[in-house]
Amino acid sequence: MASTTASSKNCPDPWRLLLAVICLGWCAWLHGAEVEVLNPQLVPVEDGYALSAEFNFEISPRLEEAVAKGVVLHFVADFELIRPRWYWLDEKLVSRSQTVRLSYHALTRQYRLSTGALHQSVETLSEALRMLSRLRNWVVIERPGDKPDKEAPRVGETYQGALRLRLDTTQLPKPFQIAALGNKDWTLTSDWKTWTVVPPPLPAAETR
Repeated sequence: MASTTASSKNCPDPWRLLLAVICLGWCAWLHGAEVEVLNPQLVPVEDGYALSAEFNFEISPRLEEAVAKGVVLHFVADFELIRPRWYWLDEKLVSRSQTVRLSYHALTRQYRLSTGALHQSVETLSEALRMLSRLRNWVVIERPGDKPDKEAPRVGETYQGALRLRLDTTQLPKPFQIAALGNKDWTLTSDWKTWTVVPPPLPAAETR
């Protein structure tokens, strides 16, 4: 007598599918964004348009230990300005990155935040992280010169801004780069935070 029971190979098991979905969700939670981007704003300043935002995050005990032992952590803020186009792919007008280095100096027992040639020292790690969580007055779009730039954003038009913060593990010493592979303790990044940008007029340029 022929069996009427369907083979598991030929008939998908709904419970197996549900388990797979749960596992994918769990993996996404483990490796998802640990940084939240809050209140990004693009405002006109004398030199162009400056970006400000807040980052809500905590670093793992492993990262705290690494900093205390002299490892420099490189935090990178990435900004993009995109022009939506209904007839073609969106156009990326601006792409900027800014790196802030977090380090600890055992001799002075101070934490240092460095951006380019600028340095600021504080007494505690919590204070350093509080400063790192506040992005202020980063000029991401420069004031156009005498010759109009066709790619520059236009006043009153609608664009999309995008911002994220990430820990750049490629800047770690080689042994730490290996340890960081697939390790949640070394992963710190945000999703892209997007918002609508309508550039207001820039203030009048000062005559010199």
